[in-house]
Amino acid sequence: MVSPEFSHPQSSSPMAKPRNRSFWCLTDGFLVLGSVFLALLLVGSFWSFFTPTPNIESHVTQPSSKLKSSMDCSESGFGINLKSDPKDPTFYDDPEMSYSIEKPVKDWDEKRQEWLKYHPSFAAGARERIVLLTGSQPKPCKNPTGDHLLLRFFKNKADYCRIHGYDIFYNNLLLHPKMGSFWAKLPVVKAAMLAHPEAEWIWWVDSDALFTDMEFKLPLERYKNHNLVVHGWPKLIYDSKSWTSLNAGVFLIRNCQWSMDLINTWSSMGPISKDHEKWGQIQRSTFKDKLFPDSDDQSALIYLLYTEKEKYYDHIYLEGEFYLEGYWVEIIGGYENTTERYLEIERGAPKLRRRHAEKVSEQYAAFREEFLKDAGNGRGSWRRPLITHFTGCQPCSGDYNQMYAGESCWKGMVKALNFADNQVLRKYGFMHPDLLDSSTVTEVPFDYPADEGPW
Repeated sequence: MVSPEFSHPQSSSPMAKPRNRSFWCLTDGFLVLGSVFLALLLVGSFWSFFTPTPNIESHVTQPSSKLKSSMDCSESGFGINLKSDPKDPTFYDDPEMSYSIEKPVKDWDEKRQEWLKYHPSFAAGARERIVLLTGSQPKPCKNPTGDHLLLRFFKNKADYCRIHGYDIFYNNLLLHPKMGSFWAKLPVVKAAMLAHPEAEWIWWVDSDALFTDMEFKLPLERYKNHNLVVHGWPKLIYDSKSWTSLNAGVFLIRNCQWSMDLINTWSSMGPISKDHEKWGQIQRSTFKDKLFPDSDDQSALIYLLYTEKEKYYDHIYLEGEFYLEGYWVEIIGGYENTTERYLEIERGAPKLRRRHAEKVSEQYAAFREEFLKDAGNGRGSWRRPLITHFTGCQPCSGDYNQMYAGESCWKGMVKALNFADNQVLRKYGFMHPDLLDSSTVTEVPFDYPADEGPW
């Protein structure tokens, strides 16, 4: 905070009539001394009049009444009133409303709009407000390092949300006893939509996925005419009929009635359905590369897109232009090259090397974009992947796909976590010098020379 500057008015004495020089020099010396003393008194009185004696309290800037109201503790830092919930009845007062995945919600758009009407402070920015969801199993991990890994995966998501101002909810319970494993996310998503009517989007991210570009923000304007965003490829759905044509471990879903209806239909292929086993058979016969017999959430979503294209395709955005989630095997080997390329950019761009508060990170992300035009996206790109997804590796159970060694899973996770953590730690003045060593950090120089990097 810059201290206020005090300006001192310049005082000038009235002009005096000229006096006889000999009189000044030779007579009544005590009059001279008395005149000087009187003059000093007069100057002092004028000085004290124009510059009052400093008060300790005057150095503390008091907020204006307008500023005080904006800093009221009842509001968050974004002007949202967290202590106002009018008595007007909303859907929360309806005894028929249920959070359960088994009870459909009707007229949700109208109900949500009504709630926002009674809570106007949430209206500003509502179209871009995101709540991120993730979670894990209710019991401790079987893998000795599993709980630690899950903690770091969660910290990573919390870091990303803090940087971008998103709310986050971590669930470690089954909200429906039958909806376990990969189906457990749908009851959480529905409950979050009801718990957060102020949010336009709910963003699900699996526990084994982490953010590896802490600056990147979703291009929400691109999705303005869509209600579900998932990483996928139309050709693999409609031409190849592959069960890996999209990945349901990370998706963005709009908080609206269309999504409520989708969740109802989607979950009807899950364990809560009496036809669950039959749906597994249908999916496996439709998608020849599906290796296991059970109905799963990913195959179910692809099945809806494949069999009811006219109903769903125009509302679902299959994001393939960047790593909304990226397969870890094709990503982790490029972290060092990506780090060096970003350093190369910063060596020639002092504004990107400038220290700054974490809260303004998005501005520096915007600065960086002009230098990333040739970086590409996806496989072969040197741009940081938004999300690295460790599909086939299960940090909690310790199980892994036999197509690669388990050691590569755990080393890959540590490497990815430290790669992401470096982007956060740098705002705090430190870095991991070795991506495979989580316990060691070094201090980042204030403004490292053009021929050196901070790690």
